[in-house]
Amino acid sequence: MPDQRFDIVVIGGGIVGLSTAMHFTRRFPHLQLLLVEKEAGVARHQSGHNSGVIHSGIYYKPGSLKARLCVEGAAAMVEFCREHNLPHQVCGKLIVATTEEEIPALHALFERGQTNGLSGLRLLDATELRDLEPHCGGLRGVHVPATGITDYAAVSQKYAELVTAQGGSVQTGTEVTGLVRLGSETVVETNRGTFSTHHVINCAGLHSDRVSRMAGQKPEVMIVPFRGEYYDLVPEKEHLVRALIYPVPDPQFPFLGVHFTRRVHGGVDAGPNAVLAFKREGYRHSDFSLRDTAETLGFRGFRRMAAKHWRHGAGEFYRSFSKRAFVKALQRLLPEIQSADLVADGAGVRAQALNPDGSLVDDFRFVCADNMLHVYNVPSPAATASLPIGRMIVQMAAEGFGL
Repeated sequence: MPDQRFDIVVIGGGIVGLSTAMHFTRRFPHLQLLLVEKEAGVARHQSGHNSGVIHSGIYYKPGSLKARLCVEGAAAMVEFCREHNLPHQVCGKLIVATTEEEIPALHALFERGQTNGLSGLRLLDATELRDLEPHCGGLRGVHVPATGITDYAAVSQKYAELVTAQGGSVQTGTEVTGLVRLGSETVVETNRGTFSTHHVINCAGLHSDRVSRMAGQKPEVMIVPFRGEYYDLVPEKEHLVRALIYPVPDPQFPFLGVHFTRRVHGGVDAGPNAVLAFKREGYRHSDFSLRDTAETLGFRGFRRMAAKHWRHGAGEFYRSFSKRAFVKALQRLLPEIQSADLVADGAGVRAQALNPDGSLVDDFRFVCADNMLHVYNVPSPAATASLPIGRMIVQMAAEGFGL
């Protein structure tokens, strides 16, 4: 017999799962909701290992969920931080073309931003670039004034507080080990007992595909972990960066390239790169899981991607192990930076969904089946867009579950 019964169980205490639970308890206060998280606290993975940027929405394909929800989410995030007195700053950022070849792509980004509804965008020449960031290199730039910074771990904790204040339950240290269908209900088996529920929302991030398989689903995609490693500027060099400085990204990949980000609590990050992690929660070079690695290498989508992009991947790995190469990439944006100006910091792991044909899933992806809703792909800008994402998941669940 299950230990407890709930109307809704949300699996995953990252920022998307918490936003979903917050919106559920707000919209359906009569339903009993439980959120379970395997770690000792919330936001211990992607939500707590990012650069804290409130993205503007300039990068994303017009009409996509990423574009629409990021633009909406950025404004909502700033308002949420103001309402709850959370640390934040709307500081703006520069996207910089450092070669003539990058200028057409920079102009395309500017046009995309306008199409996505961003206001205040400006194309800059080299002199105007230096007016905003005096130490920045580059030939041309786009100023994105709506970009900001915050602390997403603090935001996540506030979401959790609101869930409990609105009558929901958040239970950490609770790892889901199985999902069993019994008639119209699902038994959620965990290391801390079993829970019976009518509906399940799978927001398990790095493990979302595995949770869906526990439920008997056969997702086409596989979650492939990519580690992003950071350096910090030493304190005496932090003055070289006023706000945020980004390169023109490679359109083939969802990663934005190494950049400089001023943190809301002080300090300046440099990075991240993007390398394949050999463990789904592999934050260090030495982290390795035979199961995780075997699943990744055995997936035909990964092999197809690797065959197509192996040169790019090799370059990222080289930069991961060579500080000199990492510094060289950063010097394109900030020519004065030297190796001694950087100290190794932490890393984050991105849960990136990969299609069987080897293409990276570009947009957010959700699947509703058998009284469960599976959130398969919500990488960056999911933290920025977490408020409208959570609201949309609740609407999808309400329609799919007949609530």
